[in-house]
Amino acid sequence: MRFVVLLTPDEDGGYVAECPAIPGCISEGDTLEQALENIRDAITACLETMVEHGWEMPKETDVIVATVEVPLPEKVAVK
Repeated sequence: MRFVVLLTPDEDGGYVAECPAIPGCISEGDTLEQALENIRDAITACLETMVEHGWEMPKETDVIVATVEVPLPEKVAVK
């Protein structure tokens, strides 16, 4: 299955990884690669728990996420 994962830099270093399709499915890692590996493990564990309890499985997600940079309006930039 394919899920969207959000990776956020942690203020103490490393990264926090979250799978929005599975509430509470969060992990972390010292590097992006480690955070991704750890969230894969967390998602697998969450899915196994859902199957064991007969809970509804989350829907697969196929979203493209991008970051864009925009200039501040001149009135805001000069303040």
